[in-house]
Amino acid sequence: MRTPDPLPIRCRGPLDARVRVPGSKSLTNRALLIAGLARGRSELSGALHSDDTQVMRDALRALGCSIEEQPERWAVGGRDGRFAAPRAPLDVGNSGTTARFLAAAAPLAEGPVVIDGNARMRERPIEDLARALGALGARVEVLGARGCPPLRTLPGGLRGGEAAIDARRSSQYVSAILLAAPYAERDVRLRFEGGILVSRPYVELTLQSMRGFGAEARFESEACLWVRAGRRYAARAWQIEPDASSAAYPLCAAAIAGGRVRVDGLPRDSLQADLALLPLLERMGCRVERGASHAALTGPSGPLRGIDADMNALPDAVLALAVVALFAEGATRIRNVANLRIKESDRLAALERELAKLGAQVHAGADSLQIEPRPLHGAAIDTYDDHRMAMAFALAGLRVPGVEIRDPGCVSKTWPDYFAALDSWS
Repeated sequence: MRTPDPLPIRCRGPLDARVRVPGSKSLTNRALLIAGLARGRSELSGALHSDDTQVMRDALRALGCSIEEQPERWAVGGRDGRFAAPRAPLDVGNSGTTARFLAAAAPLAEGPVVIDGNARMRERPIEDLARALGALGARVEVLGARGCPPLRTLPGGLRGGEAAIDARRSSQYVSAILLAAPYAERDVRLRFEGGILVSRPYVELTLQSMRGFGAEARFESEACLWVRAGRRYAARAWQIEPDASSAAYPLCAAAIAGGRVRVDGLPRDSLQADLALLPLLERMGCRVERGASHAALTGPSGPLRGIDADMNALPDAVLALAVVALFAEGATRIRNVANLRIKESDRLAALERELAKLGAQVHAGADSLQIEPRPLHGAAIDTYDDHRMAMAFALAGLRVPGVEIRDPGCVSKTWPDYFAALDSWS
């Protein structure tokens, strides 16, 4: 429950914990949309219950999909690529995946669809996606200021063909088009302007999900994707992996507080981007263990070491690593993460302010963050209605007395029980 009262974090360590994190938000929202487009009834196991997945479920219901929720399984009745026209605008809150994925799929509806969100969503650009959809024959109008939501789609579907897209700011633009492309009239080829695609692992995750439901899609080259038209999704049972983005927090907790934390349910061959955090923590001095379906991290035997890291492929993990960097010897530089400025908050600016509150010397550039550790002290951390700010900065309180998290309820976006889980890691 959202509360204005700051939540104090209890110091402790070393840790000895075995953790199961919630289902992947990225995979849940991909699977929900695919199942909503598919013919027949799909069963999704391990799905995430959170604010972001709730707005996707609500939107799909408004588009005519039936969704039955049980604790361990959701049954989704698909529309075979033909959505109903909703009676009211679709409110996506601050869910980027929901807004962008629906923007590409909504032209398949029988009538106009308006997609809107909260104040922050109205500051998050979507014009690059709308332009690429227009090149593929969709009718999409951006109604907000500066190329941001709300937007409106008109019926008519996707013609298909070839389009270029500016994928430097968000891979979600690319994933959105891919997810809808099997329902185009012609094969879709999507080329990246300048040959640049940010956060490629998330696109690989999209392709894996699409192929799992029967679509045919692949990279034709490093700068071009192809999707076969007419190879529509078929309903099926689908297992959603635990969330590697959420797993970053218990694993980083062991890096900060010492001891060992094991996260169960993460396949060794998972494509989730944030598992690339593990080798970065190894470089800082931690010990990592990977099993067939788990990941474990043991804190360093000596001081943590600062590192230089290109985190373009795993931007969601930047916040947790930045907090770990507070406890290292030597500076940490995180590079190639300009897209953090258009996330749930301007995360580079927010990190600069809040890390400095704890005593560090910090500089945020246009696409980078430089962290110089200094003696640390407690502070009340502002979270900017951003779940990852709250979860990451709580980790500092494992070692620094006096850390408090303002608006702790914002974690409901992806992990509603996060603070109860954190309190159990001991």
